[in-house]
Parts: sequence; C-alpha cells; structure tokens
Amino acid sequence: RTVKIGDQVWMAENLKVTKYRNGEAIPHIVDASAWANQSAGAWCAYDNNDTYVATYGRLYNWYAVADPRGLAPAGWHIPSDAEWKQLEMFLGMSQSEADKLGERGSDQGGQLKESGTAHWYSPNAGATNTSGFTGLPGGHRYDYGHFGLIGDACGFWSSTEYDTYYAWYRGLYYDVANVYRWYDGTNKHCGFSVRCVLDY
Repeated sequence: RTVKIGDQVWMAENLKVTKYRNGEAIPHIVDASAWANQSAGAWCAYDNNDTYVATYGRLYNWYAVADPRGLAPAGWHIPSDAEWKQLEMFLGMSQSEADKLGERGSDQGGQLKESGTAHWYSPNAGATNTSGFTGLPGGHRYDYGHFGLIGDACGFWSSTEYDTYYAWYRGLYYDVANVYRWYDGTNKHCGFSVRCVLDY
C-alpha cells in the first residue's frame, strides 16, 4: 500500500522483504548474541515470531539499510533524515522544530499514527492518521538482541549515518503526539521498522 503525502509517495506499510534488490538473501538472525555481534545486514520478526510480520513487517538493522545491494525494492529507497524532515514539515512542523533532537513538533506524530487502540496501547495520544501513513507500534530489537515496546512504540530508520556507531531514526510513541528524532541511545545494531519512499 502507498500514500501520497505532499510531494512524496510513501509506502503505507512496513517493509517485509527477506532479500536485497539483487535477489541475494538478507541474513535472518534469531540468536540474541549473534544479532548483537552482526556487522552486516540482518532481519528478524519481532520476538522471532512470524505471526507479527503480516501486521508489523520485519525489523532490520541499519547495516541492511545501508547495504549497496539495496534493501528497498526497485523504484524505491530508504528515506534520508532530510526526507523525513520534508514529511514532517508538510504536516506542519517548522524547519527549526524539524532540526531539533528528541520530541519535536506538536501533532505530527498523531497524524502519522494509526488511530485507535487495536494495535497501539491506550491512550494513543493524538492519533488521527490524517496523513494516511498508518504508523504501527511494531516495537524494536535492542542492539544486544532482546525485543521490546510492541504496542508502545515504533522506530523507523533513515538512510543517513551520524557516525561510525549511530544513524538517524524516527520514533512514534503511544503516549505523545509528536515525533522523536535521535541517533544516540540505539546504535546501528538495533532492529527497527523500515518505510520506503518512491524515487523521484
């Protein structure tokens, strides 16, 4: 599913691929220690339970995002930090707010989250999904290999590296209506959801 938001066309669901664009398999890592020590691309299902995949997609470390073989399908790419800002500013965030760290904006997270509490924990603050993005709380896999926060939060990778250890990401949470932007606290080993944006 896709949705046009401003001048961008986004996937309206989380990525589920298990192969790179060139057809080569992305390693599927179940073991927590192996996940923590992986320095190449990898994917997993939340809690290593495939029943979550249909709703929440798969979780990927940042090395999969950055792999030159292409995590996104042909014609698509992983959004940069700047492209995330473009989305947020279309939804009403100012440039100065978009450039900040941590929780930013006002109701932009609410515009991005699926409304209601079928998947999100209550109160799912401010959730209207007026953008059509339909953000879901797929949780994440910590850099040390354990899982957490399904129903509570979701993280989305950007393609923009911060440094050797970190990359920029976005977070949506059940108890706030704004959007979290950060790099520290979760390194490139973390497993996050991925959304793609159409090439243009």
